[in-house]
Formats: sequence, C-alpha cells, structure tokens
Amino acid sequence: MDTLMRKLKMIVEDSTLRRRVLFVLVALVLFRLLANIPIPAAAGQNLGSLLANDQALGFLNLLTGGGLSAVSIVMLGVGPYITASIIMQLLTMMSPKIKQMQTEEGEMGRRKMTQYSRLLTIPLSLMSGYGLISYLGQQGILVGLTPFEIFTNTIIVAAGSMLLMWIGELISEFGIGNGVSLIIFAGIVSSLPATIGQLLFTFDVSQVPMYIAAIVATVLLIGAVVFMTEAERPVPITYAKQVRGGHTAGGTMTYLPLRLNQAGVIPIIFALSILVFPTVVANALASMGSGPIQTVALFIQKVLANGWINGALYFALVFVFTFFYTAVTFDPEAISNNLQKNGAFIPGIRPGASTAQYLSKILTRITLVGAVFLGLIAVLPLVMQNLTKIASLSIGGTALLIIVSVVLDLVKKIDAQITMREY
Repeated sequence: MDTLMRKLKMIVEDSTLRRRVLFVLVALVLFRLLANIPIPAAAGQNLGSLLANDQALGFLNLLTGGGLSAVSIVMLGVGPYITASIIMQLLTMMSPKIKQMQTEEGEMGRRKMTQYSRLLTIPLSLMSGYGLISYLGQQGILVGLTPFEIFTNTIIVAAGSMLLMWIGELISEFGIGNGVSLIIFAGIVSSLPATIGQLLFTFDVSQVPMYIAAIVATVLLIGAVVFMTEAERPVPITYAKQVRGGHTAGGTMTYLPLRLNQAGVIPIIFALSILVFPTVVANALASMGSGPIQTVALFIQKVLANGWINGALYFALVFVFTFFYTAVTFDPEAISNNLQKNGAFIPGIRPGASTAQYLSKILTRITLVGAVFLGLIAVLPLVMQNLTKIASLSIGGTALLIIVSVVLDLVKKIDAQITMREY
C-alpha cells in the first residue's frame, strides 16, 4: 500500500507524468462524448434488443465501447484501423520489400507503415460503414433512407472511425499506454455501471448459488490471466571477460526473460476485428439485390451465426494471432546478433545462428502454451453461452480478458515512466 501511495504521489508531483495521465483522461472523455452522438439517420434509436440476439454485433459493440448500441458517429470504433494494421503486418511477412522498409529504414520505415495503415483504413471504414447501415436498414432500425442519406451517413461513420484512430494515436504519442487498447478498455468500463445496475434490478434470491459461482469463476479467470501474462522463461546469458586498459570487464551472468504471452491482449483485439469484419461485409452484400453475390453473403451470414462455428473461428484466430504477433515483435536473429556484438552468449550454445535457432525453439514452445491458454480463455464464455443460452456470457468473458490485460500493460508502462524519473 505504501508503494502504491508513493507512486501516486510521484505521478501527481511530476509535471510530465501528470500531463500524460491528464491527456489520456481528457482523450477518453472526448471518446465517450463522441460515442453518445447519434448519426443523423438514427436520432433516438437504440440497438439493445438487436445486440442481445446477434453475437457478431455484440462483439462489434464491445470494440466500439458502446458506440454501436447508440448508433453513434463512432459506431465502427477502431475496428477498420485494426484490420488495416493486420493487413499491413501480413504484407510485411509476405513481401521482402515491405519488410526491408520496416526493418532497415528505422523510424522512417515505421512512419511509412503507419501512414499506409491510415490510408488503408479509409476504404475499410467506408465499406464497413455501408455494410452496417445497410444491415440496420434491413433490421428496421434505420427506416426509409434514400441513397443520398445512406451515402452521407456512411461518410459520417467512416469519418468518425478515422477521428477515433487519430485520438488513439495521440494517446500513444502524448499519453501512456496503447491508445487503441485504452479506447476499447474505456468503452468496456463505461458500460459496467449499467450492467451492475441491471443485475441489482433483476436480482433473484433463488439464483444466489449461480451468482456466487460466477464471482468465483471471475476471480479465477483474473488470477489465471495475470499469472500467464506475468509468467516468464528465463534464458541464462553470460558476458565474456574483456580486458581494456588494464581493467577487466564482463564475466557477469544475467538472463533474458521470454514472456509466456509476448503478445498480451493484441491477439484478442485482432481476432475480434477479423471475426466481425466478414459479418459486416456480408451484411452489405446481402442488401445488394438478388444474384450469386447475395447467395454467398447469406451463406456467410448463416455460417457465422452458428455459435459453435463462431467459437471455433474465434479460438483459431486468437491462436494464430498470438504466434503472428510474437513473430512480428520478437526477432530471434536480431537478439542473437545483439548478444554477439556485446560479447554475450548462452552457455552451451554457439553464438550466431545456433543462438537464434535455440531462442526460436524456446519461443515456439512457450508461445504454444500461451496461445492455447489465451484461446481457451477466450472461447470458454462462448461455450458457456451456447450451453446456458445466456448471450451476455460470451461478451462478458471477452470484456474481462481485455480489461485485465490492458490494466496490466498500463501499470507496467506507468511503472516504467516512474522508474525512469527515479533514475
């Protein structure tokens, strides 16, 4: 408790830290204001009943922080930007030219990649916006829209998504933590008071054992996520002795910490974005009259509406993206080269290619454990929802996972800022 109070005191007293924290809070308040401004075609509309029966839209509402349920100008959330980022990272792994631009051009290359992701977000936002508005028209939420009204509302929601992307990038640059993750986190947390109020309003004494079981399961889930997120596999590192100017340096031993879950919450967010995107596109295509395209779109809608298929896809996407993001963020060859340049080596392993191969082997093994765990935790609420027919379980489980992971990441970022100022 003393440590916590000391850190809070340091945040308040340090002008730079205080400014960063305040910037994040102001940005998140702005996001919540935008999430409650409806588009012109949907003034006074609410999607509560529709979201309760549509799992894909429920996930989209989770990503938009409740912006979809209010049919707001940011009802697409940061989904299109996340999808664009995934596409650019996939292209990095498939195209040597793009990979070279990202790795060898340094900061300039990363800026180019970010700019390409922003540009790709524009058509994805327009496509997603049109699909969502068309689907809401089919469901009787937006009635009697003319082609011009559909066009203008599509432009508005696409612009709202781009604005949210910009706010997220500002948080990452001038605040603390990952802006996109914090926006999703803020949206989930903002819905907690209403959820708690609803539970109190519908409280049933006969369901007390079920409530207790849900609380115990929640505590166990939080503990498991924290444990797996913090778990590390230490790789011993030895620095060779070097004599310089009569002084001996090196000869020390340390370790390289390889986290069990290197990717954190990113696989969950990526998987949700990819899972929702085909549904939105299928909704758009299904509204384009008859023909083979509409037949395919209706088939996709039917397949994705199946809870078990949805759960299997969710697990597979989380599993794949855990490996994918780990491969993007951790390069065994680069680590091996850095160790060799600094006169460090792993005992019993030759420097260079053998070290890279050894690190890659360890990373693959521990990432497999992390990916399976993350996938199982992600789909467990989906399985419970399909068995109990309580739709909110699937959304609640994913929301809890995101909240815990984002809080852990944010605490680490704040600790890093405080430690840097202490030194």
